[in-house]
Amino acid sequence: MTKRPNFLFIITDQQRSDWLGCYGHPVLKTPNIDAIAARGVRFENFHVATPVCMPNRASLLTGRYPSRHGLRHNGCRLPLSANTFVDQLAEVGYHTAAIGKSHLQPFTGMTPLGQTEEEIAARAEAWKPDTGDYTQEEPGQYDSAGRYSFKTPYYGYQHVDMVTTHGDRCGGHYQQWFRENAPDWEALHDDANQLPHDYTCPQAYRTPIPAELYPTAYVRDRAIDYLDSRVGEDDPFFGFVSFPDPHHPFNPPGKYWDMYSPDDFEVSLPYAAHKNPTPPMQWLENNWKTGGGQKLPQEAMMLNDRQIKEAMALTAGMMAFVDDAVGDIMGALERNGQLENTIICFTSDHGDYLGDFNLMLKGALPFKSITRVPFIWSDPLQRDAATSPALASTVDLAATILERVGIAPFNGNQGKSFKSALEGGAGVRDELLIEFNDGGNRLGFDSPARVRTLLTPDWRYTMYRDQDWGELYDLTHDPDETHNLWDDPAHFITRAHLAERLTHHLTAQMDESPSANRVA
Repeated sequence: MTKRPNFLFIITDQQRSDWLGCYGHPVLKTPNIDAIAARGVRFENFHVATPVCMPNRASLLTGRYPSRHGLRHNGCRLPLSANTFVDQLAEVGYHTAAIGKSHLQPFTGMTPLGQTEEEIAARAEAWKPDTGDYTQEEPGQYDSAGRYSFKTPYYGYQHVDMVTTHGDRCGGHYQQWFRENAPDWEALHDDANQLPHDYTCPQAYRTPIPAELYPTAYVRDRAIDYLDSRVGEDDPFFGFVSFPDPHHPFNPPGKYWDMYSPDDFEVSLPYAAHKNPTPPMQWLENNWKTGGGQKLPQEAMMLNDRQIKEAMALTAGMMAFVDDAVGDIMGALERNGQLENTIICFTSDHGDYLGDFNLMLKGALPFKSITRVPFIWSDPLQRDAATSPALASTVDLAATILERVGIAPFNGNQGKSFKSALEGGAGVRDELLIEFNDGGNRLGFDSPARVRTLLTPDWRYTMYRDQDWGELYDLTHDPDETHNLWDDPAHFITRAHLAERLTHHLTAQMDESPSANRVA
């Protein structure tokens, strides 16, 4: 047994907290993830620092908000000069590995919404260019045969097995492996060979790729390979295992496609349930009714009930595959005798509206469906099942992991360790900040949305830059966030108090790093 614990950190992509059996989902079965919760602490009020893939993943690693670590929205990149808790683990002897989706650098090669390469090249910036290599996740690195050799350490990771993008046609090392293991890979990637189905949900695609060649299986197998490679090693390990699912497109392979029926699900919170929809919600409804569609596949949209139920069924299929994969990984951990000294964490990088108010995917509207995610911590020091109501954030993970190991976070870490909550005590937060920064004009906004939310156990208060409206929800009496009290005179005092508290959080966004080394 090593002196310090191993870590197996499992993360999914775009999974809301209530889409697990252990979180009370009435239809979806996730026995293997539930088994982790049965031997650990399940958090009921865990939220992201921002409900977007790239910036929240960077907040996880750095313990800093997007406005501080620099990866402010999708398409930006985490500076190579950024310190991460994985760097700190490596410095004290941990072997560190990232397997699956990383998404700390752009992986599409596409220019941002509404911009051209010429405009980007001609634009001067406040900071002189960072000349580091930020192309390691881009598709061109994986076009050739063989295996792309990653330059490590990569944000602290000594071993990297990269999977980029989503769905059945992921890139990265997976893409190179897929071409080697599927002689007919071009046919399997041909839209004309989609298997027949009658779904009308946008981005529902019945892939001909068999389950054993699908990205979930690849991440599972590489994770097991990594665990096997650590048998007999003296150094503890930190293994970050990142599944690209259940992020859209909706294309679970093989038996997982029809494992669940749309008829098994219901849209329990329709658009009509909101008493006074905000302007972006009204824009989304009008865009749907007039057939406006999406500018990009990732942006929020509104769908009819049947299409949402189809998306739910396919999401459940993708999660069932992930759960089976988690069971296989946990089996390897136990078979290798590593379980007794390994902390297992499970979370997601953000949620999905997935039918709430007939919305899908994610966007500038910070409803709990996209900000609240599952978080489970199973520790060899305490394997009994417990739940914690403690308010906690993705930004707190670095500080918590480091405290458990016995390492102080670096200067400038903005998170708070919730180790006391893991041990049955109270949480360390009465409120938390959630950021959202858009990379383009969407949902009717005239400029990219800049959104800041203060969340307490009782209230959600949200400000939108340069807008004369905002959001105020009484979470005690309106947990589904259906009645915006922003303009209600009876709540002006509450609104003023929360505005002041949000101002304090924003005032604290000054970077404390680097620290001064002289008085003057």
